[in-house]
Amino acid sequence: MLTVDFTRFPLAAGDRVLDLGCGAGRHAFECYRRGAQVVALDRNGEEIREVAKWFAAMKEAGEAPEGATATAMEGDALNLPFPDDSFDVVIISEVMEHIPDDKGVLAEMVRVLKPGGRIAITVPRYGPEKVCWTLSDAYHEVEGGHIRIYKADQLLARIREAGLKPYGTHHAHALHSPYWWLKCAFGVDNDKALPVRAYHKLLVWDIMKKPLATRVAEQLLNPVVGKSFVAYATKPHLPKAEA
Repeated sequence: MLTVDFTRFPLAAGDRVLDLGCGAGRHAFECYRRGAQVVALDRNGEEIREVAKWFAAMKEAGEAPEGATATAMEGDALNLPFPDDSFDVVIISEVMEHIPDDKGVLAEMVRVLKPGGRIAITVPRYGPEKVCWTLSDAYHEVEGGHIRIYKADQLLARIREAGLKPYGTHHAHALHSPYWWLKCAFGVDNDKALPVRAYHKLLVWDIMKKPLATRVAEQLLNPVVGKSFVAYATKPHLPKAEA
């Protein structure tokens, strides 16, 4: 289930990509399939080991084209172990809402992104996320949980302040918002509640089968209740005099 829309965020074979805070690796895997040179980085060592196993399995199965590479590594988003201007593309999906120093993370991403490079940032959308916070403290008051809710204009202002130029936005995963509202209403750790179980089955079916009806429904509902807000931006080239 991808949050970044690669029709709006073009990726060329050979692009060097950083998936920052990669989690289980969903975007890193897609970039690898598209022929990129991928670095998946996360502070969670257990998840990184799983991502590395999947990269190896994908290579063995021939899922990645010739020339594509993939590396999984532990690291700190506030102190990235890469030189300036290292990547053509940076993706950070559903991460910034967890990090107190979001300006610091943006600064590091800008530092390692090449001039002319592209960045995709996704965060929980304000409206659906606010409902979750209202229904349940346990949803966000956990170690490593969500510490802020971004409004779209606030995130875009942060992006511009970091020296990036936004060029597009959209919302995603409208069908997932009601699921999290149900989880918050019945207890975030209560997976046995009938409405939660029933809706989870619907989501699994949708992800596996991708039926036209739910695809169309989600496209129509995304502007209204999309669970994620997605922003795309570029790092401007320096004027010749400054360069």
